[in-house]
Amino acid sequence: MSAKSTSATPVRRCSKAAMAETRRGWLYAAPDWLFIVMLFIVPIVLLVIMAGSRWSLMGGNRGWNFPENFTKVFQHPLLLKSMGFTLEYTVIVTVILLALGLGLALLVQESSKWNSVLRTCFLLPSATGLASASLLFYALYSPQVGPVTKILSFFGLMEADGSVLTTGQGALWATALVIVWRYSGYYMLLMMIGLQSIPGDLYEAARMDGAGTWRIFRSITLPLMKPTIVMCLVYCVTGSILAFDQFFIITRGGPNNETLTVVQLIYSFAFESKKDLGMAAALSLIVLIFLVIINSIQMRGMRDDTK
Repeated sequence: MSAKSTSATPVRRCSKAAMAETRRGWLYAAPDWLFIVMLFIVPIVLLVIMAGSRWSLMGGNRGWNFPENFTKVFQHPLLLKSMGFTLEYTVIVTVILLALGLGLALLVQESSKWNSVLRTCFLLPSATGLASASLLFYALYSPQVGPVTKILSFFGLMEADGSVLTTGQGALWATALVIVWRYSGYYMLLMMIGLQSIPGDLYEAARMDGAGTWRIFRSITLPLMKPTIVMCLVYCVTGSILAFDQFFIITRGGPNNETLTVVQLIYSFAFESKKDLGMAAALSLIVLIFLVIINSIQMRGMRDDTK
């Protein structure tokens, strides 16, 4: 009997120690779970409830009305226009930022004093807030105080009292320029980190085999940079689809709603034209589902490329 009790004691002590360790682990993870629940799960649940409810800005929740909000959203005359413009803007900004970010990273990847200065210059705009950058460029585009109109009119590209923001394409490219100026250094930094993770032995072996610069870039740099490029693609596409600040400050969706983004339409549903939080939540849920699908496809491409 004493032998059995003696052998059972270490097992009992080990199980108690394991349980204490488990409780300690859950305790350490509790703050993270609390943030996830409060800042992600609860807002998503509230969004779903609002999307299926008659929920006005001033009147609050007035009961379930699913799928009326979604029907109103899909029947709204500005939905397709805003979606088309958002996709056009996303493609333009994504292509320019990825190409420019990779080009700048290739330019300054070597460590030198001059490259350090260039890196700092390229990164400086990233320290500027997006709202501040938008206000800065809004002043530059102003016919009264900005130099852009005067420069373009000097070369005969615009009337002296005109503005680049008076046409849809002009406002699109003017706003895209703000984003390229603001974020090109940030994507350069991400690309540079990816470039520096490529072993230098591969480049030396390729040069010994007689490979030229273009062949090395196409056969070594690009394949090994695909995970970084896909990560930047996810960031850029998500940020472009959710674009709001720059258009709200610079164009306000004009002229004639030609630069109206989907997020601006959500804002209009909630606080301007409709004052209907139910419609705003319904469109927000549609955008969320679309982003999840797009990002899943992009992440799957990264996973397949890194096998």
